[in-house]
Amino acid sequence: MKFTVSIAMNPIDQIVELAKTAERCGFHSIALPDSIFYSEKVSADYPYTPDGSRMWTKDTPWVDPLIAAAAMGAATERIRFCTQVLKLGSRQPLPLARQVGSVANLTGNRFTFGVGLGWSPEEFEWCGVPFERRGKRADEFLDILQAILAGGMVAHHGEFYDFDELQMSPAPSEPIPIFVGGHTEAGLRRAARYDGWTSAMIKYTDLKDVINTLGTLRKENGRADEPFEIQAICVDRFGLDGYRQLEDIGVTDSITVPWAFDGIGFDGDLRAKQDSIEKFADEIISRMGER
Repeated sequence: MKFTVSIAMNPIDQIVELAKTAERCGFHSIALPDSIFYSEKVSADYPYTPDGSRMWTKDTPWVDPLIAAAAMGAATERIRFCTQVLKLGSRQPLPLARQVGSVANLTGNRFTFGVGLGWSPEEFEWCGVPFERRGKRADEFLDILQAILAGGMVAHHGEFYDFDELQMSPAPSEPIPIFVGGHTEAGLRRAARYDGWTSAMIKYTDLKDVINTLGTLRKENGRADEPFEIQAICVDRFGLDGYRQLEDIGVTDSITVPWAFDGIGFDGDLRAKQDSIEKFADEIISRMGER
């Protein structure tokens, strides 16, 4: 199983050094969160907390995940970067295709495109995109991105987007893996058509059910024999035995926050976080193969 470090809500001036440390310690990737702005009021509950409240405040630091990937990519050589997840709902496909292709090229194909719809109606509407029919719009959005990023001239005349022949060069020299987030039936069906599924915070028993469901959906899509990644944030399995249990049920990539295990907050000292990354690598990553 691979391990990914999440840099969500960390001070922006720490993230490059955290990526360098994670690379040195054998982590596979960095998970890059996405939030465009903090609206004082929201007209929908946040779907991944018990009471629907947000886990961050107006002062919590965020950086654009694609810009962050480019900055960290310039300071590293091996580690990958994965948006976890970039919200399609508030974007437009052509500018985003240019950005995603640029990041893939600048990082030497060390980029995985994790996507979700977004949950806040304000984030859609204030960025000029209607909240309604967001799922259908996202499906068409992803079709456009894949076509453009494959290279060559592309035209599209769909229900939501319309453009004549165009090309963005250079195209990435390798296909960009697409992971889809979401715990709803529609989200899982969407994920089954792509290269992987990435979770929000989830309990072990629920994760097992999701993995079984994804297996069934991939069979329905004729993709059961193709590679597929399960990237998970499991909230009740930790330690060497816990991660081995996750691996046994099919998790291929576990997202972690190593310093949280040592009681260090998001705004904690950089050196302390680096020590936690090193400790996690010594106690977990280096021993996962021991059975």
